[in-house]
Amino acid sequence: MRSLSFLGDVKLKWYRYLYLGDNARKAKYKTFGLIRKSRFTIDTYIVAISVNPDNILDVYSANMLKQPHFKNKSYRDKVYVVGLAKGRDEALELVRCIVDDTYSHTGGVDVAGYLRFGTELRKGS
Repeated sequence: MRSLSFLGDVKLKWYRYLYLGDNARKAKYKTFGLIRKSRFTIDTYIVAISVNPDNILDVYSANMLKQPHFKNKSYRDKVYVVGLAKGRDEALELVRCIVDDTYSHTGGVDVAGYLRFGTELRKGS
């Protein structure tokens, strides 16, 4: 897991073996550059481990990283990005792929545990 700086002092944790959609893979360096420079990205979606214990994954626009609550360290430390996609359909396909991988390897759907983020994420520490 590594951190990537956004918006100056804002850092999110990124999964080392990030899941990338086909279109996102083609333009990954450009997309990372736009996100790092805090510029708007068209049709780019982030897939992250859900902070809510009732959900598995969250999908949201990369432009949401510009929202003020991402500057809050207590919230920012709970965001673990596991996928990057171009387009909502590709993001949903990536979610399916992540859950399928988790289920085929563990027989369950504990994505955070499978990707080794541990249970402290779910406890709301």
